[in-house]
Amino acid sequence: MKKIDPVCGMEVDESTKYKITYKSETIFFCSRVCMEKFSASPETYMGKEEGFHHIAHHHIHHEHMVEDFRKRFFICLVITIPVLLLSPMIQEFLGIGESLRFTGDKVLLFLLSSVVFFYGGYPFIKGLYEEIKGKTPGMMTLIGLAIIMAYTYSTAVVFGFHGEVFFWELVTLIDIMLLGHWIEMKAVMGASRAVEEIARLLPAVAHKIEDGRIVDIPVEALKKGDRVLVKPGERIPADGVVVEGESSVDESMLTGESVPVIKTPTKEVIGGSINGEGALKVEITRTGKETFISQIIELVREAEKNKSKTQRLADRAAFWLTLIALSTGGFTFFAWLFLLSKDFPFALERAVTVMVITCPHALGLAIPLVVAVSSGISARKGLLLKNRSAFELARKVKAVIFDKTGTLTEGRFGVTDVISLDRDFSEEEIMKYSASLERNSEHPIAKAITALTTEFYSVSDFKTMPGRGAAGRVNGKSAMVVSEGYLNEISLKVNEKRINELKKQGKTVVFLIIDGKVCGAIALADVIRKESKETIKILKDMGIKCIMLTGDSREVAEWVARETGIDEFFAEVLPQEKSAKVKEIQRRGIITAMVGDGINDAPALAQADVGIAIGAGTDVAVETADIILVKNSPMDVPFLIKLARSTYRKMIQNLLWATGYNLFAIPLAGGLFYKWGILLSPAIGAILMSLSTVVVAINARFLKV
Repeated sequence: MKKIDPVCGMEVDESTKYKITYKSETIFFCSRVCMEKFSASPETYMGKEEGFHHIAHHHIHHEHMVEDFRKRFFICLVITIPVLLLSPMIQEFLGIGESLRFTGDKVLLFLLSSVVFFYGGYPFIKGLYEEIKGKTPGMMTLIGLAIIMAYTYSTAVVFGFHGEVFFWELVTLIDIMLLGHWIEMKAVMGASRAVEEIARLLPAVAHKIEDGRIVDIPVEALKKGDRVLVKPGERIPADGVVVEGESSVDESMLTGESVPVIKTPTKEVIGGSINGEGALKVEITRTGKETFISQIIELVREAEKNKSKTQRLADRAAFWLTLIALSTGGFTFFAWLFLLSKDFPFALERAVTVMVITCPHALGLAIPLVVAVSSGISARKGLLLKNRSAFELARKVKAVIFDKTGTLTEGRFGVTDVISLDRDFSEEEIMKYSASLERNSEHPIAKAITALTTEFYSVSDFKTMPGRGAAGRVNGKSAMVVSEGYLNEISLKVNEKRINELKKQGKTVVFLIIDGKVCGAIALADVIRKESKETIKILKDMGIKCIMLTGDSREVAEWVARETGIDEFFAEVLPQEKSAKVKEIQRRGIITAMVGDGINDAPALAQADVGIAIGAGTDVAVETADIILVKNSPMDVPFLIKLARSTYRKMIQNLLWATGYNLFAIPLAGGLFYKWGILLSPAIGAILMSLSTVVVAINARFLKV
């Protein structure tokens, strides 16, 4: 029996080391985090797992269906071998008829074919019932009708009715349809776990302050008004307000803001964001469904629920073939029996032949084979296709919306400019002094400055100034690397045209003070990916509009847009507004693709017609998206759209091959040219079906971008 983690709802292997005994029952967990959450507050999870279990059940159900089709295919394939050997037409073709015929061989043929029909054909008969019940005839209706008629007619022939058996056509048709559905379902496997991934952003335990003592409690037990201690490097457990302490907080994965945000008393903090170098005491202001993360979860759920799904090409083809099969088969039977006065067995054989021929084997493989080849190409290129319908829709994309931080940019600070403000210090010296001091800090700005040189001076008396900078003695001199805000605090003014221009571009500027004098400035910004500019150019050459959506400032957005060639941008967009901006663009009548990497992008990724996640992004973005760029390169976006266009063209070609021969075969099967001695036998019809299947398989292999 499969085990489910009671905290996150994921399926768990019983061999996992994360397990405990609770009330004489062994409970399994997918991770130490989930085990600690449960151990801290088991009553929170016992009996309150419906939402997680629904998600887990859906995923497990999908896996079960894939495994079910695989199992049915291989079992039926084994049984098909003796069916083929016992079929009269195959025996004649191989010249082994006499040696394999024996008393009761037709009954054995019937029994083996019955196993394939009832076991292998069950999904299609069930699908026929559901499609007819829902008044949406499609592929299942066509397959179901064909196998029921072929089986019923062949069974009647075995037990005395005049005619030919269709058993070998029946079992091979079922085999190929099972194979097609198995390939197809494997290609679209990967149900979204975005909601669970968002929930995991919160720590398991919060350090609650009670009467001057620190007590660790489950995050779920926090209430409004509680005060908690957030240590350096920890995630903030819930939304709140800083009441004591100073620190920088990384909110980039939640809000898209690339610069760490300075938090001082009275400033709000978001649950799930990462505290920097200082300790903070936070008063909780929102818990449960009111929190920022809960609102993101709800936005993702709504967007995924409302997302339109494309109708599959093969189903549309099957719908029309079903109408053709029923009308042609019925007319054939009526015409031969009543208009042309043929006997009942002859009229029925013509009708059954038409029905079997109208359901070509190739139709069941036309789309799955192209999908399989396309998936192979995409995998080699580093594209993970989670949603086939969205991938097919990518061919129609007319606007690609890019998140900025972590998508067009690398999501990390880099030094862009070094300015000397003192003749005694060159730009190299400014960099060396600053890097030597910042080498002792873990702040993102410090890391960016340190990465620019390999030569350092000796440093002593180092100390951090949370929210302001760092200070110490470098090369025997008093040195500080500080923010502009700190300069204002100590009444130091810097009026430099170059620095003002850098600030207009939205860059972060820090200043080097040596022995009380401002000697230089360093400008930093989120580093633009090398591939971004070329990506935008290729997309624009393809006639696709490029749009940027970011929570960063207008100045930063304008600078990135200018550097990369973006057509249009929206800046200072809050996470809850991103999906609304995507809707706004969709209302222009444009098919959109959204490319992002952060938690704040999840609702927009779900809302867009095609959601594309950078593989190095958050698990939330990856789980929400339809397609994942494993190599983290925006250059894969134009390739993806080109692959989608090529795949669609190949699908159309295969459908034409798979169904086009009906224009030739159906009239012959119906006996239209009987007057001239031309009558398509079931055997010739089967050969035509096999030929169309081979053509479809070969054509799929020629898919290229």
